[in-house]
Amino acid sequence: MPQSTILERVQGDTRDAMKAGDRDRVGALRMIASALQQEAKEGKGDEVAVLRRERKRRLEAASAFREGGGDERAAAEEAEAELIDGYLPAELSDEELAALVDAAVSEAGTSDPSDMGKVMGIAMPKVDGRADGKRVSAAVRERLG
Repeated sequence: MPQSTILERVQGDTRDAMKAGDRDRVGALRMIASALQQEAKEGKGDEVAVLRRERKRRLEAASAFREGGGDERAAAEEAEAELIDGYLPAELSDEELAALVDAAVSEAGTSDPSDMGKVMGIAMPKVDGRADGKRVSAAVRERLG
């Protein structure tokens, strides 16, 4: 059985929310589906990157609304960010990330900080969207430093 895409899961959940009459959830899911469809149309197809970007936008908006006294709107943005979290792969623990970085350093055959790009090139595909690039970069820098 082929693995369903995140977009297919979002569309299925949208139908379920519509049947349940949950308009807020339907609206949020439609925005997520739209972002995923746009990415697919552009030929990029990195669903995890889209979800991370959309989640970050919601959290930034929530912060701005909260600073401006719009607590109700901030809560809605945070709820959407939490909804998006449900579609993201589980984050790697610090120990798992360290093990992947160690393996990438061994595979690269280097411990020289100037070879960071080489190590990152090996590590990122292994991480497979389960950790932010900044976090991986920091772990590689620490390991090579």
